[in-house]
Amino acid sequence: MRTTDQQHTPPRPPSGPGAGQLCAPYAEAVLRHAGRDWLRLNVPGHAATPGSDLAGFFGPRITALDFPPLLDGIDLGPDTPLDRALDLAAEAWGARRTWFLTNGASQGNQIASMVAPALGRTLVVQRSVHSSVIDGLVLSGMNAVFVQPSVDPEQGIAHGVTATDVAAALERTPDAAAVYIVSPSYFGAVADVRAIADAAHAAGVPLIVDEAWGSHFGFHPGLPASALAMGADLATSSTHKLAGSLTQSAMLHLAEGPFADRLEPLVDRAFRLVQSTSASALLTASLDLARRSLVTDAEATGDSLEAADKVRGAIRALGRFKVVSDGFHAFPDIGGADPLRIAIDTRAGGITGHEARRRLFQDHQIMVEVATDAAIVAVIGAGSAPDTDRFVEALHTLPSPLTDPAGARGMQRLPDPGPTKLTAREAFLSPARVVAAEEAVGRISADTLAAYPPGIPNVLPGEVITAEAVRFLQQTATAPNGHVRGALDPGVTRLRVVA
Repeated sequence: MRTTDQQHTPPRPPSGPGAGQLCAPYAEAVLRHAGRDWLRLNVPGHAATPGSDLAGFFGPRITALDFPPLLDGIDLGPDTPLDRALDLAAEAWGARRTWFLTNGASQGNQIASMVAPALGRTLVVQRSVHSSVIDGLVLSGMNAVFVQPSVDPEQGIAHGVTATDVAAALERTPDAAAVYIVSPSYFGAVADVRAIADAAHAAGVPLIVDEAWGSHFGFHPGLPASALAMGADLATSSTHKLAGSLTQSAMLHLAEGPFADRLEPLVDRAFRLVQSTSASALLTASLDLARRSLVTDAEATGDSLEAADKVRGAIRALGRFKVVSDGFHAFPDIGGADPLRIAIDTRAGGITGHEARRRLFQDHQIMVEVATDAAIVAVIGAGSAPDTDRFVEALHTLPSPLTDPAGARGMQRLPDPGPTKLTAREAFLSPARVVAAEEAVGRISADTLAAYPPGIPNVLPGEVITAEAVRFLQQTATAPNGHVRGALDPGVTRLRVVA
């Protein structure tokens, strides 16, 4: 049986998506359980009390469904609803095994990083990975060889890596454990995962893909294929991003491949290390429901694709702004684009991305996902049907405060990383001191510093801090909606360095 830590059971014989995908066994079991007349003398402490503040604010249905783990007939016992929900998710994503995560894809990245030392000493990593992968390096203590992504100098954004660059990195890394890449990127650039998987497998190592932004891939003919379908061995999936589950819920998928027998027990043990023993029934149920919707309602996903195409078409026709993905063909590392991501070059229309995002939020009650100096990124979730006319109209009513848009090109250039002097774990655990930012230049960073959005680390533990990186982080911190994860203060005036 699987308990709440999703203990391994022998996999069922594979079968194509069928009638079982119409069910949401875990979500339905929780709903039935909530429908009984319980006297709740256990956690959570709200006890589903009808007159509580929580019930009054969110509605009594939320608190009634908020159960703890270890419930007989739901996640304890033979062939539980949780067992069946996990099996259906694995079937839907074409995986040998799937784990439900209640701490986001960050948890999946940490798990993947923690099991890699069993395969080698060095991780070959795309430099523009999410900060949670770097956190995983701190947890694992591994060495890292970084593969630099291509960078769009006009937009100041990083894309992906090529199979050729990955193969070259593997050739100079005899103790490689795995290759770790990101696809798709924050701006929707999809890597040639098949070619990169072939390069990794030729070197005898698995490919791990942070597919946080591609949880919807493979569920409609108009979408790119999933990383697992293209040869990845392990993929993290931020199901809450575009596949419809609740925020903080995600999945980790293991492929049926040459590394599966070695990886599966390791992943399962690492999962138990980082998964809460009080995993949320609400988050877990939302994963079950999101899977059912993706598999059974391709028509709704098709409507979402049409809505995204409509926005891009309107932007091209009106001519003020540009669609960033129209220039993806110039980069050899980009094999495709996520059609549900709408990246818009706002500088072409005379306004920075940060200002466009701020005005859309404050003046029009419109939220977009990411803003940079150059662009904004809007996303349409698979199955959602937003008012795209409202967005296009609001976008084109924005003022043009830039007096010289062309002169703003190249601002906020991504800084080149400093040289690596220590592993991430060594630097993180070393004695450290806090110094003024200008004094930190030339010193070894003890922290991960990542500009949000989009959250790609700019300084890693063990790397030398450069003046360029300090300027970039401080400019980001002072921009509207800008934030630097890992910073000691909002303005990044002080940094923690190895003593």
